[in-house]
Amino acid sequence: MASLSEPKVVPAQPARVALPMMVGARTVLRLHRRLVRVSLPLREVLAGSLPALPPLAAGAHGYLINSLPAALLPALRAAHPALSLFVRQRYRRSYASLEGGFEAYLGGFSAKSRSTLKRKVRRFAERSGGTLDLRRYSAPAEVEEFHRFARAVSARTYQEKLLGAGLPDGDQALAAMRALAAQDRMRGWVLFLDGAPVSYLYAPAEGDALIYSHLGYDPAAAALSPGTVLQLEAMRQLMAEGRFALFDFTEGEGQHKLQFGTGGVECVDLLLLRQGAGNRLTGLALGGFDRGVALAKAAVHRLGLERLARRLRR
Repeated sequence: MASLSEPKVVPAQPARVALPMMVGARTVLRLHRRLVRVSLPLREVLAGSLPALPPLAAGAHGYLINSLPAALLPALRAAHPALSLFVRQRYRRSYASLEGGFEAYLGGFSAKSRSTLKRKVRRFAERSGGTLDLRRYSAPAEVEEFHRFARAVSARTYQEKLLGAGLPDGDQALAAMRALAAQDRMRGWVLFLDGAPVSYLYAPAEGDALIYSHLGYDPAAAALSPGTVLQLEAMRQLMAEGRFALFDFTEGEGQHKLQFGTGGVECVDLLLLRQGAGNRLTGLALGGFDRGVALAKAAVHRLGLERLARRLRR
């Protein structure tokens, strides 16, 4: 009787990846490597187990791993001793549980925070004629309207004007959003004031987790805290709906994410590169630059020069 052979493992094909050297939001230089991207979804991050890395194709320089729990660094290094590991950044990946109900969620805030949030919602509603005009989008037929209103807000945000990180525009972006909606894998919200959109939130889904992908608000309405009002009411709706279990605020320690998150995991982005002079120089150059920027930031903070630094970056 012939024995069954194990399935052949196909090496992962790399892509040419630009590795930026950045000061704040400004890219100073880019180095390029052929890398296999491995991005851990929130459920894997919370599970706390090493990712199974696919074998590398002959022309690959290595892996770019995003959102590995920092506690797994020693185990990853031990599991791949022939590869060189270079950490690019460390951050907290925040998330919120959507299970347990909205009142329990709100009860996790301090009394002062609860009072502030309720006051902001009440003030926005009063300014809006007594009720909130918050529209939720999830069906394919609703995507075009959501995208039109959300793009109108995004075009006025600092994320788009200064960072180039607004909601994607064009037919391809719209088609991708429709495809997700057809699989019940997206939610969108737009908050209106006097009939005009002033804030939006777009959250695609990965498994049972919605991802904080794009949020923005019209700076002209900033005094009414539209982004905060929208986020709180979106959380209320999601908990009532019960379709998703988690809201992934992704990387970063901004006040918005810390305020609405219920937990977080310390994570790292890293390069895992094959041995070789070119790869080693790339890792050392990136690491040296990142450490230099971190030292400069610390010095600016210590000397109280943050305002001057912001002015120079502009």
